[in-house]
Amino acid sequence: MNRVILIKYGELTTKKGNRKIFINTLYSNILKKLKNLNVNIFKDMSRMYIEYLDEDKEVILKNIGEIFGIHAYSIAYKTESNLDMIKKTISEVLNDNLEERNYTFKVETKRSDKSFEINSVECNNVFGGYILKNFSNLKVDVHNPDILVHVEIRKDYSYIYLNEYKGLGGYPVGTLGKCLAMLSGGIDSPVASYLALKRGIKLDLVYFEAIPHTSLEARGKVINLARKLYPYAGDMKLIIVPFTKLQEAIYKNCLENYSITIMRRMMFRIMEKLTKRFKALGIVNGESVGQVASQTLTSMNVINSVTNLPILRPVACFDKLEIIEIAKKIDTYDISILPYEDCCTIFVPKHPIINPNLNTCLEMEKTFDYEAMIEDILANLQIINIDSDKDLDYSDIL
Repeated sequence: MNRVILIKYGELTTKKGNRKIFINTLYSNILKKLKNLNVNIFKDMSRMYIEYLDEDKEVILKNIGEIFGIHAYSIAYKTESNLDMIKKTISEVLNDNLEERNYTFKVETKRSDKSFEINSVECNNVFGGYILKNFSNLKVDVHNPDILVHVEIRKDYSYIYLNEYKGLGGYPVGTLGKCLAMLSGGIDSPVASYLALKRGIKLDLVYFEAIPHTSLEARGKVINLARKLYPYAGDMKLIIVPFTKLQEAIYKNCLENYSITIMRRMMFRIMEKLTKRFKALGIVNGESVGQVASQTLTSMNVINSVTNLPILRPVACFDKLEIIEIAKKIDTYDISILPYEDCCTIFVPKHPIINPNLNTCLEMEKTFDYEAMIEDILANLQIINIDSDKDLDYSDIL
């Protein structure tokens, strides 16, 4: 029996004239993900099919479950598109996958080949009758069946399957351009990065550190967060920004309650320069409206004024519990709550301003040469190629 993994596109099918671009990118992403396995991948405008070796099935299913752009996927049995062969294959599917107990079932036929000898409704009746005649433990229930027998009839072949796995949805990574994501050691920014990837945005990650005020353990924490994102992102860099001197200058020359606002403005200035260097189109961060002082709308407006780039905030309207739920799902939560502070949590003033004044910011920024400091920072970046391999040695950078 010829089995394949059948992939459904979901949201990609809404793309009309651009659908081919999305499907080709998904095909490329799957091919990269499965590059070390013996597979053959075929695609058309509505489905993708992966031929595989039985011993690789579980590894392939795990990898498919980490790829954005897939609505659902199934282990399907492939057969010739004629009634007798479809009936025979239905028997094999049921015998291979069902235990010996009573079930209710429903047949759902999709007939993309309109030249097939009978229509979809007639197919449901014919295949349902065949199952009732040959499987005494199965009874029809069209409303709430235990099993759904899917039959997809296409021009050359037909596909029969029972179980359907839910995919991650979204768009294939790389279809919507590239951004740089600001990755701190907190809970929110890894979730924001994950959600940006889900919308088809390719990412490189940026981490601001201030050694010795931040620790090497904090850097290691961020590397491990990046590695958790790697399976969803594929090729990805972590750009480490040495922020110490500029951060110290901010706290020396600016009002304490404005320090976070000025710090964020400096970070966005650096991010804008990094986007040009790394050919990105925008910035992603983990800000959630109202969560802290720098995330009020007034603060965001003052901070944003240093750049004209799009700033994407995927968790902007999520509450903390919703963000934590996603963090647990993608396995970043336990890393994020490790007690190592980052640039955004050290030197936090007792009463940070929530409605900063832009002119006040501009006046304070005139008191030190931040532009020279930024150029020095950009000359001393550290860039790490992230890999999810748990045995990878990062000792030289920790």
